[in-house]
Amino acid sequence: MEPKEWDFKSLDELALVERGKFSVRPRNDPRYFGGSIPFVQTGDISSAGTYLNQYTQTLNAEGVKVSKVFPKGTILITIAANIGDTAITTFDVACPDSVVAIQPYKERVDVFWLKNVLDTKRDELDSQSTQNAQKNINLQVLKPLLIRTPPLLEQKMIAQILSTWDKAIATTEQLLNNSQKQKKALMQQLLTGKKRFSEFKEDWKHVELGSLLEYKQPTPYLVKSTDYNDDYETPVLTAGKTFVLGYTNESEGIYKDKLPVIIFDDFTTDSKFVDFPFKAKSSAMKILTARDGVSIKYVFEAMQMLDFTIGGHQRHWISIFSNLVISIPEIAEQQKIASVLSTADSELETLKQQLNRLEQEKKALMQQLLTGKRRVKMEVA
Repeated sequence: MEPKEWDFKSLDELALVERGKFSVRPRNDPRYFGGSIPFVQTGDISSAGTYLNQYTQTLNAEGVKVSKVFPKGTILITIAANIGDTAITTFDVACPDSVVAIQPYKERVDVFWLKNVLDTKRDELDSQSTQNAQKNINLQVLKPLLIRTPPLLEQKMIAQILSTWDKAIATTEQLLNNSQKQKKALMQQLLTGKKRFSEFKEDWKHVELGSLLEYKQPTPYLVKSTDYNDDYETPVLTAGKTFVLGYTNESEGIYKDKLPVIIFDDFTTDSKFVDFPFKAKSSAMKILTARDGVSIKYVFEAMQMLDFTIGGHQRHWISIFSNLVISIPEIAEQQKIASVLSTADSELETLKQQLNRLEQEKKALMQQLLTGKRRVKMEVA
């Protein structure tokens, strides 16, 4: 049942809604930059999270004259490219016309509550975008945006609950970031021989990757249908950032012969370590297996440290990458190093799962609290 006390209000009833400004051409004219006023771009907002704490450019006094400065506590929302990304400013900022500044009326609106509500409207706003050089929306879309609005006290209580989740998410993100840095430092020590285990004394060798790994073409293992479903069992992989594209119910052509393996994108040189059966999506991928006496986990980690510049749209494994050289100890030391790094990976994976769980819990809670399906208990004076 919808709460009787909650009214539909337009965004411009709840806040002053103004478009950013930077009225000079060319946009990168150096005469206006390099001062003390933060000049916030869409990318700064998209990467900010809840609060905007960082920025990439500043304006000087001349730049401020051709722009517009908004106060601390303003919600910035992107209206071009990634439509609907938001962040709350923690200092006065200027911004271009690809950003809209939303200044909540304090007697009517809690800023953190409104920011979270706007986050739930991202798909709705995107669906109303127009396409010129890029997708965008305008004030005629934003100002009349209808928002189901509880009384201010209830807004503040909802905001307090969601803020608790945000703090837990931020803490977990920081722990994950610290653990990633620690693993990287560990790799720098262990994979270069700067730090060694006392039981190993033999000198390391310098060996080409092609002498350590054999490759297979993915052709026999390519998925036939992209009708993926999370209820299916077999993951379909790419070596890129996405990694798991989906799950298939195809039972033929599943790679499970010599696990673990490295999957290697022949064009981008991205790679992933895989220790479970899978199918592949792209023929532009190599499946790399370890030769006898080689720890594939060690080689995979060493590959992540290679400073390699991609040259042109070509297949890289045979022509270039397999000829790159890494330092490698005897097999027992490889396995010891691989084991230590695997432990670090397990800790990272635990933190990633914890972060994902918190984000999903917050998302579910937002769906309940911001629609009135679940009410907070109001204290009676």
